[in-house]
Amino acid sequence: MTKETRSYNQYCPLARTLDVLGERWTLLIVRELLSGPKRFKDLQDALVGIGTNLLSARLKEIERNGLVARAKLPPPGVASVYELTEHGRKLDETLLSLIRWGIPLLAEPKRPTDYFMPHWMLHGMLSTFKPSLAHGLVETYEFHVDNEVFHTHVRDGHASGDMGKGHHPCLVWESDSESFMALVFNLMTPQQAHERGYIKTGTVEMVQRVLRIFDPMTMLADENTGE
Repeated sequence: MTKETRSYNQYCPLARTLDVLGERWTLLIVRELLSGPKRFKDLQDALVGIGTNLLSARLKEIERNGLVARAKLPPPGVASVYELTEHGRKLDETLLSLIRWGIPLLAEPKRPTDYFMPHWMLHGMLSTFKPSLAHGLVETYEFHVDNEVFHTHVRDGHASGDMGKGHHPCLVWESDSESFMALVFNLMTPQQAHERGYIKTGTVEMVQRVLRIFDPMTMLADENTGE
């Protein structure tokens, strides 16, 4: 942390954490890098509203704090990218907890000024994963939403996810983001999704299983009942 960086000047782990992560955009940069290395332009495209100079400044700050490092893509790629360090990847569970806490805030309709990228739903799904419902299950689910592709992989009570196509997916979904959100928030049934042609590979039962083991509606129900 440099002299120019604001600090709470408190000898407290939470205050020290906020010294590193509390600036605007910092956690959103980390969110983008959780799904893999990104070019500067990739980050700028995903973080609508951040200026070039501010993004550069934030990246330099979190690089100095050991959360991010610059790297070169292996051949045939030649691009310079930013990626999380081992220290930065330790924020994975912390961010998933924050995302899980924030899911009830999506109960209100999306505002006209809200920007949305489908891959953000990948983090939402992982944050609501229910390991107890996935014991003995080994499956990969692939989602094509708008112009993005991401997948989740479940293996015996553990879940992971990444951008791009999955390896031998048993379920392939393809739709626009509004239809995908309608499925996730129970505004469209798996049977209706099948009738509209969104299930390219797999069955209605597989979609129902995905909705059981990745279940944001539980968070919304808890919020509505005050639990």
